[in-house]
Amino acid sequence: MEAPENTEQRPDRWTLARDIAVLQVKLLVDGLRDILLVPASLAAGLVSLFSSEQGRPANYFYQLLDLGKQTERWINLFGALRNAPADVRQVEPFPDADIDDLVGRLETFMVDEHKRGGLTAQAQERMGKVVRAMQRGRKPDRPEE
Repeated sequence: MEAPENTEQRPDRWTLARDIAVLQVKLLVDGLRDILLVPASLAAGLVSLFSSEQGRPANYFYQLLDLGKQTERWINLFGALRNAPADVRQVEPFPDADIDDLVGRLETFMVDEHKRGGLTAQAQERMGKVVRAMQRGRKPDRPEE
């Protein structure tokens, strides 16, 4: 039985205790899934790279990602937030960017530096500033050009 959504007040002790216990089970299931995904994703990635369908890599890796996304929805790790008061759910300490955005920025930076002749000490310092700023959740200062 699903607990009723509670947005105006704090949940009662039973709801909180249930949510704590369910989160622990979900964390275990999520962790086991991740442990299985590490070797499975490497295997699917390698098979995809070396298998060819019409001259292009096979889709096994992306099919595994789709399955992983479905299990992520099924696990619904943070589903207990439906019981949190509205003011708790409004808090957003992380920037809109995610790890994919960070990787994209770093990749672009590295490619640009390579085109300029390599990763200089100055470029390494700028990259460090970008990473530290992103960890603090704000946009980095623009490098001087």
